[in-house]
Amino acid sequence: MTGEVIGRRPFGVFISINDFQDAIGLAEITAMPRDATLPLVGAVVTGEVIWHAEHNCQVKIRLAEWATGN
Repeated sequence: MTGEVIGRRPFGVFISINDFQDAIGLAEITAMPRDATLPLVGAVVTGEVIWHAEHNCQVKIRLAEWATGN
């Protein structure tokens, strides 16, 4: 998936997902390598959907930039 970071919190970033207007993704810091930093608001990111709930359009995402390391 590809989307834009629309919010940053201590626990991760919220992402507006392209092609799915009602879905908001969350990339949690628990999936982030120790030496990585959270992307800034407005950054365009790509990643993999690792969980979703259709009833409330929630999506958990692992960002591509976090795929290596730990």
